Amino acid sequence: MTGTGADLREIDFHYDPISPYAHLAFERLPEALMGHSVVVRYRPVLFAALLKAHGQLGPAEIPAKRDWTYRQVSWLAHRHGVRLDLPAAHPFNPLPLLRLGLACATDDAPGDTNRYVTEQLFHHVWHGGLDAADPARLAELQARLQEHMAQRGKPWSPPDGEAVKQRLRANTDEALALGLFGVPAMVVDGRVFWGLDALPMLRACLDGDAWFNTQWAAAADRPVGVHRPT
Repeated sequence: MTGTGADLREIDFHYDPISPYAHLAFERLPEALMGHSVVVRYRPVLFAALLKAHGQLGPAEIPAKRDWTYRQVSWLAHRHGVRLDLPAAHPFNPLPLLRLGLACATDDAPGDTNRYVTEQLFHHVWHGGLDAADPARLAELQARLQEHMAQRGKPWSPPDGEAVKQRLRANTDEALALGLFGVPAMVVDGRVFWGLDALPMLRACLDGDAWFNTQWAAAADRPVGVHRPT
């Protein structure tokens, strides 16, 4: 998914490993980008902070939507041939995972996780049906990521250190400034594509579909007919 030259496109993939849709989109992204010269930056963000900023509840915080979410993501995984084992408990606190990921960030990309690290975070949650917040499992993941960094000859930042916490805050603030309201959110050329089902739309944009020149802005240029009281 990388390349060089004038046609190289940059995509920011904003994610939180708590999201099953982000996991599915991560797994399907290579196919969506096939044939294009792109570089993907994987950007961990705190999904709960996006929800709070927009005054929203998460899908798992609405009982009927929670049931539907787990059924739908299980079906989507089956439909797309992606492994997805629902964790022992969900939702859970994703902060340790987000910080572990950003502990692996390098000075040239302090807010990014490489694809291997990103994959490890998602697989920790969505493979095996285990407790994502289990301290012993988190310790095992940390050891594996530390070994990965050592093999690359890169320094490791303490996950509970202020530098890592600041990276996560900065990523989340940047996401809010871009208008992001959920994960996964993919940003290319200033356009935001939200969700697993946006991958075909993202592909069409990369393919140069003329719709984006005439309808992208026009489709969202609607007056508000009524405001619901809060």
